[in-house]
Amino acid sequence: MKIALLQLAVLEKNKEGNVAHGLQLAAAAAKEHDLVVLPEVWTTGYSLGHLEQDAEGENSPVIAELQRIAQAEGCAILAGSVPMRHDGKIYNTSVAIDKDGTIVNMYDKVHLFGLFNEEKFFAPGNNFNAFTLDGVCCGSTICYDLRFPELYRHLALQGAQVIFCPAEWPEARGDIWRLLAQARAAENHIFLVAVNCAGTFKGAPFYGHSMVVAPSGKILAEAGMAEEVISCDINLADIAKVRSRINALADVRKELIQ
Repeated sequence: MKIALLQLAVLEKNKEGNVAHGLQLAAAAAKEHDLVVLPEVWTTGYSLGHLEQDAEGENSPVIAELQRIAQAEGCAILAGSVPMRHDGKIYNTSVAIDKDGTIVNMYDKVHLFGLFNEEKFFAPGNNFNAFTLDGVCCGSTICYDLRFPELYRHLALQGAQVIFCPAEWPEARGDIWRLLAQARAAENHIFLVAVNCAGTFKGAPFYGHSMVVAPSGKILAEAGMAEEVISCDINLADIAKVRSRINALADVRKELIQ
């Protein structure tokens, strides 16, 4: 599976520009990849005070265009995350689109970042389930979720082989980004596709360093801090190879995480 990680430079208060740029990069990457992954809230940036007017509705033109690209190019798309309104609330939502343009999963961010009072702007999600994308069992998480290993363990026990983590992670906590990404992949013997953004928020730079981590914990591909599209081929057979040597999932005491 050939994956493109779109590490976009997301601008504050510039939804129109962010959307146009993100769709352009997604369309180009979809021509040469099996799967394209975008970062967290790439349409709006972290301007949460504008969500009432900037959140997508259930018939989002942004998602519809990504569906069109997926179908036209025969490429699956994990649409990072976008603020999306449904059930009368606004969620931080990651949409998975199969290569025929079908939406196969919608994941609303489960763990809201208390330090930035995300609970004042977003409702917490309740979808903890793995899903199938392009024939592969996958799981979705978003940014702060990376600090909660029980979510990744739950998805891995459901059979997820690839887990996504679109993010807007700051440079100030960059070392933690790499540490946790490698830990989540290694402890669950899965591929972790972590796509961060570039740019700044209120003058503080985002860390970038989008990466693909192998089931062994080895980083297979990694970006710098600037806007960049990186490509990585993964071989799902590597999961079985790692688990043939050590398989912590087989020894999990499931009563501890239920």
